[in-house]
Parts: sequence; structure tokens; C-alpha cells
Amino acid sequence: MTKKLSWKELKVGDILEGGSSLEFKTGNWRSKRPVHIPEKCIHCLFCWISCPDNAIIVDSEKGKFVKFNYDYCKGCGICAYECPKKAIEMKQEGEQ
Repeated sequence: MTKKLSWKELKVGDILEGGSSLEFKTGNWRSKRPVHIPEKCIHCLFCWISCPDNAIIVDSEKGKFVKFNYDYCKGCGICAYECPKKAIEMKQEGEQ
């Protein structure tokens, strides 16, 4: 197994392969996580368009919220802030 170089070990101007961010799951950084409340959701998708990490999965055929991709959600809370119906609550990690 070949050891991957850290960004500090790369040469100046080095080129990285595309799509490398998919290899780095960042969801373990968060202390709070979003929780969807389906009965309040109107599927406006403000959460989806506002998410800086593309961590909200939408059914493209139906145009509806499906779930959060917690592997990449950093728990910033922007989705909950932008939701006009308060259908997303931020909970402490580990809380039900």
C-alpha cells in the first residue's frame, strides 16, 4: 500500500486528480446534526440550495427532500436556518 502525500508534501503547482474530495468524508467534524421533520416539510428545497457541502439528497424526479448525507454534513446549521417551515432541527450529535 502506497502512502498518500499530505497537502504539505505536494510540490508547488502540483495537480490533484479530480473528485478527490469524495475520498475525504468530513461528517465526523460536526458536534450538531440536522434532523428532518417530514410532517413540517413543504419540499421547497431551500435547504438543498443553501447547503455548502452538498449534503442534502433530493429525489430529482419528484423534486423532494430524501435525506441528509451525514458522511459530508459538517453540522453548520444553514439548512435549518433557511427552512421557512422549521422542518429541520439541529440536535447534539448522539441525541435522538
